[in-house]
Amino acid sequence: MSPSSLLINPIFSSSSSPPTTSCFISAPTAFHDFSCFCTSRTKPINLICTKVNFLQPKIRERHLKKRPLIAASNSNMTIREEEEEGPPPLLESEISSKPRRIAIFVEPSPFAYVSGYKNRFQNFIRYLREMGDEVMVVTTHEGVPQEFYGAKLIGSLSFPCPWYQKVPLSLALSPRIISEVKRFKPDIIHASSPGIMVFGALIIAKLLCVPIVMSYHTHVPVYIPRYTFSWLVQPMWMVLKFLHRAADLTLVPSAAIAKDLKAYRVTAANKIRLWNKGVDSESFHPRYRSHEMRLRLSNGEPDKPLIVHVGRLGVEKSLDFLKRVMDRLPEARIAFIGDGPYREELEKMFAGMPAVFTGMLLGEELSQAYASGDIFVMPSESETLGFVVLEAMSSGLPVVAARAGGIPDIIPDDQQGKTGFLFNPGDLDDCLSKLKPLLHDAELRGTIGQAARVEMEKYDWRAATRKIRNEQYNAAIWFWRKKRAQLLRPFQWLFKFRVQAPEVGL
Repeated sequence: MSPSSLLINPIFSSSSSPPTTSCFISAPTAFHDFSCFCTSRTKPINLICTKVNFLQPKIRERHLKKRPLIAASNSNMTIREEEEEGPPPLLESEISSKPRRIAIFVEPSPFAYVSGYKNRFQNFIRYLREMGDEVMVVTTHEGVPQEFYGAKLIGSLSFPCPWYQKVPLSLALSPRIISEVKRFKPDIIHASSPGIMVFGALIIAKLLCVPIVMSYHTHVPVYIPRYTFSWLVQPMWMVLKFLHRAADLTLVPSAAIAKDLKAYRVTAANKIRLWNKGVDSESFHPRYRSHEMRLRLSNGEPDKPLIVHVGRLGVEKSLDFLKRVMDRLPEARIAFIGDGPYREELEKMFAGMPAVFTGMLLGEELSQAYASGDIFVMPSESETLGFVVLEAMSSGLPVVAARAGGIPDIIPDDQQGKTGFLFNPGDLDDCLSKLKPLLHDAELRGTIGQAARVEMEKYDWRAATRKIRNEQYNAAIWFWRKKRAQLLRPFQWLFKFRVQAPEVGL
């Protein structure tokens, strides 16, 4: 067991105040001999703890601080520094079955036609509800129903993003919303980041003294140079630091994004956790392949090789690269499924070429669009994960994607040529070398598409949601309680000092 797994989750302790005596334990495994350094208020006491089950909560509750540790092994004494890395994974018996109240602040709205992630949001809410949790969702007001899979939805008045007019933004700090959240009495707040609404979520969390988790979904520092001015990149990193250092836990969709956030010291490394990838392998399935949809996507030429791209049409997605690709593949057809501010420019760029723009598709139409293509191409260099890549693979399509962002987490090096292909970002020849064999070899497409489908069956949304609920939320509560105990410690010390009884001589 590494030092990172030696801390505890005191969620179920009866008191949040720090214990009078603290015990710090170092051990390579959970059931070996342990060396302890215990301190009381007055003086240190050295002792040996033999064959202690380190996973017992009462012992782990005391393993809180980073400080020198005296380790005794036979007659030799060594001193080393114990690293705090956060709570360890919980045992099944320690996982709380008590339902929680979870308030989710999400921006942009999953119900806006431009977002395209309603299906993923739906699965997350549905499985939280299956586990017995009560869920409230605060989002921008356009197109928001009153209820969604048993979750109460609250729409907040919004304004258009200055550089992205079709995306509504909202601070979500009106007295109405604050009152609604207060009445809901959340056990934890989960906010999408970055954005405007995350500021409102943070303020409400601090006002109500509730733990807050932020999930980082959009790599804005990468997008800024494409939409505004490069000199805004560093200020944006400062904003991200302010937000995520105030949060109790940060969830990221891929190891690559976690590495970036750690490199810029956005928050403590032990507070950055991976949100396991999940895909709805029933909704995105090869059985949805449709001749009618293929006719639509190929503009009436279903026998021609068909390349598919699904996602928001934004300038940061490097979609102009696909124009260069199609110039070299006159025999192929391409379909863009999705919408966004770059659509009009793309349509002009592809004028006179065999390209179809469907706009946003949802539900079964979207499932059919994925499954009816031959190859999925993703040229974007800034994906935090690339859920559309997961959905394409689940639909049985071979994927050719840029080796950037979170995509290599989905198609690692040892899976190259087995479940998909990666090309060097912006390298046209490298991309074509992966595309052409697939376009002209139906058997190869089938083999790789089938292997991709088998791989995606491992990533279940239910399991991903359970991990967030039972592990990541618990870790956030643990960090929140620890921070609160640290803030209260000076006041507790002052109180104990003032009320300490005088010594009486005998």
